[in-house]
Amino acid sequence: MKHYLINLWSLSLLIQIFIFVPACSKEKSELIEPYLDGFDSTIAYSIDTLILSSINKDVFPGAVVSVVQGNEIIYLKAFGNRSLVPDTLPMTENTVFDIASLSKCIGTTPAVMQLIEKGEMSLNDKVNKYIPDFKPWISNGDTVDITILHLLTHSSGLDSYISNIKACAKRFDGHPELLIDKIATESKRNFKPGTKFLYSCLNFIILQNIVEKITGERLCDYVQKNIFDVLQMKNSCYFTTNDTIPADWIIAPTEVMPDGVPLLGRVHDPLARILKNGNSGNAGIFSTAKDLSLFCMAIMNEGTYEDHQILKAETVDMMVNKPFENDSVIGRALGWDVSSSHSHIIGDKLSQHCCICHTGYAGTSIVMDLDARVAIILLTNRVHPKDTGSLKYTRKELSNIVSKMIEF
Repeated sequence: MKHYLINLWSLSLLIQIFIFVPACSKEKSELIEPYLDGFDSTIAYSIDTLILSSINKDVFPGAVVSVVQGNEIIYLKAFGNRSLVPDTLPMTENTVFDIASLSKCIGTTPAVMQLIEKGEMSLNDKVNKYIPDFKPWISNGDTVDITILHLLTHSSGLDSYISNIKACAKRFDGHPELLIDKIATESKRNFKPGTKFLYSCLNFIILQNIVEKITGERLCDYVQKNIFDVLQMKNSCYFTTNDTIPADWIIAPTEVMPDGVPLLGRVHDPLARILKNGNSGNAGIFSTAKDLSLFCMAIMNEGTYEDHQILKAETVDMMVNKPFENDSVIGRALGWDVSSSHSHIIGDKLSQHCCICHTGYAGTSIVMDLDARVAIILLTNRVHPKDTGSLKYTRKELSNIVSKMIEF
């Protein structure tokens, strides 16, 4: 790994920032003391300004931002409010968020990689090895089987999502295995596997099913024991339908439901909530900025945080690189994004390095520059109280701001 020095911006730029930022922004949030000596206060102030501006524009009610360098959290700060309905409650640094599709790369992907590392499954395994009725792609007499690699890289061609979830819930009532049957036999195969990119939650529902068949455990239990507990991520878990929320946890609610009550401690994603009861391969994890920082430290340190190992170095290397078997236009590593059409959150500067990223629909994202060993974690509940705000600009600009601390 390369070592990078933190650059200092000019004093004149700092003066300009303080002149042009509205006083109301400064009243809402003051600069924190950096966690490491030498952290550039102008970068911290730029982060503050960006997040507060997004809050003022109603992009989200509140946020927590963590910036990690090496094995240290060098910036951690809460902004705004975690709740607006039924009460206005302030955001805190230890607020627990529904991290939505980040669950794919924080839970399902490392679980799969651990099983590959142990030799219990392979990237080239055909899905029909585990689900016998799973259909291949067929066109003009050409047949191609979908593999584990295709699922992890969203190059399987499976439909993006399940339509008409309420009807499916009635059809599958008491028989959750019927969802797998539907994906195996009814979901469209949209293109030849390995040739295109189509982001699909169904890929990770199938991966969940395979992990559970191999381990004999629910995905939520396996991930808790083999990832969260190992890394001492004490405020991370899946909340299944009947789980009790710990009394000392502060959770950010998501969307307000038709009954006027926001979801709290129940996954926002309808497929995960209604059809999977919270234990799902595509969504379902709740976590904090600090816990996700520990996870990023482990990945950026070749699978190990301090003496806590979740993956071997060679497994991490396999996970974070685009597989040669896929067409290069796909732009996906295993579980993570590298250069697909969804990778804009990396920003303009970090893309010069070896970077991986992912977003979560409810308002979360992670960017990791693996060369500089810098991670950027943004947690918001942009779907509270309504599913309206767009984070596209905020995510990208946050990466651009943090990139200024890295020597290119």
